[in-house]
Amino acid sequence: AVISKSFIATFSLLATVVIGIGSSSSANAAPLAPYDAKHAGGTVTLLAAAAAGTLDPKVNYTAQYWQLYQASYDGLLTFSYGTGATTFNVVPDLAEALPTISNGGKTLTFKLRSGIKFSNGKPVTVADVKASFERIFKVSSPTAGSFYNGIVGADACLKTPASCKLDQGVAVDPKTNSVVINLTAADDAILSKLAVPHAVINPADAPSKDAGSTIIPTTGAYMFKSYDANKQLIMVRNPYFKEWNRDAQPQGYPDQIVFKFGVTPTAQVTAVENNQANWGFDPIPADRLNEIGTKFASQVHVNPLTAMWYLPMNVNLAPFNNVKARQAVNYAIDRAAMVKIFGGSSLAAPVCSFLPP
Repeated sequence: AVISKSFIATFSLLATVVIGIGSSSSANAAPLAPYDAKHAGGTVTLLAAAAAGTLDPKVNYTAQYWQLYQASYDGLLTFSYGTGATTFNVVPDLAEALPTISNGGKTLTFKLRSGIKFSNGKPVTVADVKASFERIFKVSSPTAGSFYNGIVGADACLKTPASCKLDQGVAVDPKTNSVVINLTAADDAILSKLAVPHAVINPADAPSKDAGSTIIPTTGAYMFKSYDANKQLIMVRNPYFKEWNRDAQPQGYPDQIVFKFGVTPTAQVTAVENNQANWGFDPIPADRLNEIGTKFASQVHVNPLTAMWYLPMNVNLAPFNNVKARQAVNYAIDRAAMVKIFGGSSLAAPVCSFLPP
């Protein structure tokens, strides 16, 4: 039984996928609007019931922090900013253009942009790119063995992460600023895999293990100023950032982003209603939805997102090793009741597979 659920935000601010489920419609697709400096300044306050663990972009695999990484870290490629189906487009980020693909789809050639600096002032080099791909394996990134195991040399890195070397898999040339990624086989999804936060570029001297709460320098519009998982996370403008591709990494509007932890979902709603915060991460409690939809209708924005709520069954253990038992559960689930629990048909829809509508 699978349910598709959308997320309600009482203040439309972040343009990235955060939480909830649904699908995008190409009819509503639009690129990011030009930057308007008159809107710049101030502090955006975000709320959550808890922090999301490590701040390391190579390790963290949560929607809660991946949205923050999109405003702070960059890969060779990224997903485009915008709305609707536009956000599924892969665009060049730290690379000057999409890669030239050769050798039957097994070789991707990039050219790294010149003049980009990390938030500590150091220039971004091809050596940082190579070290970042090796770091995926050294820190045992959750996707090392699935997204990036097709890179030449990845098999050895998976066996002995600490000594990972990708001399053949990620070949770089500082004279031409080129990066060549060699795969063991063509991968139709490789561009998307290179566009997610686990493939962002960190300084070559970034920790070779999970950095935890240690802050790694960024390249994007924002940098992390402080992080206390028991209290809050603070992001400020990266003083070395200059917009190079608005579709990939736009200049931000707020001067500061404060993410406070330890706030219950219902308290998040109340804080937004009272103008004490701009946005809450956790799903809005069902008993607050009517109030929000009536008293604050003009501030409600339903954002379709691509994710699913589901009930897993272990097919290796009884009774679910019996297909009839699995079918019985599937037939017994009241999908209409589940939709009501998640806020009604405006916010949720029953679906029959993991593929989004």
